[in-house]
Amino acid sequence: MTQPARLVITPVNGFRQLSDFIRLPRRLYAGMTGYMPPLDMEQRALLDPKHSGFYSHGEGQYFLAMRDGQLVGRVSAQVDRLIETTSPATGLTPTTGFFGALDAVDPSVVKPLLDTAAAWLKSRGMTKMLGPWTLNSNGEYGIMIEGQQALPMVMMPWHPSYLGAAVEAAGLEKTMDVLSYQMEMGPEAEAAHIVPRTLQVGEGRLGSLSVRKLDPRNVGRDGEILRSLYNGTWQDTWGFIPYTHEEMAGMIREIRPILKAEHFVLVEQEGAPAGVALVVPNVFDVAGDLGGAPSLLGWGKLGVRLLRHEFHSARVILLGVSRKLAGTALGALLPALLIRELMNRGHVLPYRQIELGWVLETNLPMRRLIERIVPEPCKRHRVYSREL
Repeated sequence: MTQPARLVITPVNGFRQLSDFIRLPRRLYAGMTGYMPPLDMEQRALLDPKHSGFYSHGEGQYFLAMRDGQLVGRVSAQVDRLIETTSPATGLTPTTGFFGALDAVDPSVVKPLLDTAAAWLKSRGMTKMLGPWTLNSNGEYGIMIEGQQALPMVMMPWHPSYLGAAVEAAGLEKTMDVLSYQMEMGPEAEAAHIVPRTLQVGEGRLGSLSVRKLDPRNVGRDGEILRSLYNGTWQDTWGFIPYTHEEMAGMIREIRPILKAEHFVLVEQEGAPAGVALVVPNVFDVAGDLGGAPSLLGWGKLGVRLLRHEFHSARVILLGVSRKLAGTALGALLPALLIRELMNRGHVLPYRQIELGWVLETNLPMRRLIERIVPEPCKRHRVYSREL
């Protein structure tokens, strides 16, 4: 009688194994409907300890699973020291650890991977495991539960439908869902009144408010404004971990080649930052057909597409409002103003769709605002937890 092949899980060590870890999802999910591989260089910036800003305040370990000489799964386990600075409202404690980068060829691989991550976290004094976050809540977030056939989007993980069920079968419980919404851009979309037209700011002034784009000569300064307002807005929100200066600088550096002034909306009140939003072009639009590791010809095609800015969709990745405006009518209105201004920029940007992601299912004010235009989310990602 043939015995089933034994699953072997080993820690990642060295450049070659890290490369295997980065490339594995496209090997596991190749040919699955809806899957499109991200660029290896994008994933390396996220995961490589030499490049990832996470490792300035956290530690982690990656694991690979092998069966019959073939890689069949991966997972990460990590601890983030920034939790010690967060509010109790985040639901995080200094003994909360995380798992992330969970991918598996089939459900049988999932529990052993999660048990391995849990053991690593427990050995470091963690009493709870939460995730998947890669590597914290400012990176890739959750298991995709719905939306496998939706438009692939930059910095958003894709998973086959069996993965969430396998996580639950492994004993983890749902903690939170995060939702994404796809909104149309351009003149037709402007007919949808997310805020009254009389309250549009536009490229001018409305009372004490003014709006401007990114200043190409002061990108670092504008990045710090974005970081400050984002951290201030969400600091009492479930799962929040602050963006550090290094992480914001690294993100701006990564997206700088495709960043236009119009991607940044800053609303100021009497010269002081009041609200801000950043939208990033969807790299899948220009690289999705080239694979994760393009050939020399593929890189040439990608370069031309980037120069021509051949994007047709984008994602709002950060949005923030000054805490000084918390509880005021203007503070409640600013998210709508920011979103509408991004939609109006369809006049100068080539995008047909814009996606708003990572909306907590419990954030009813933001959901009501968005669902006035888009009644249903296009994607749902789920975060799970387990006591250790």
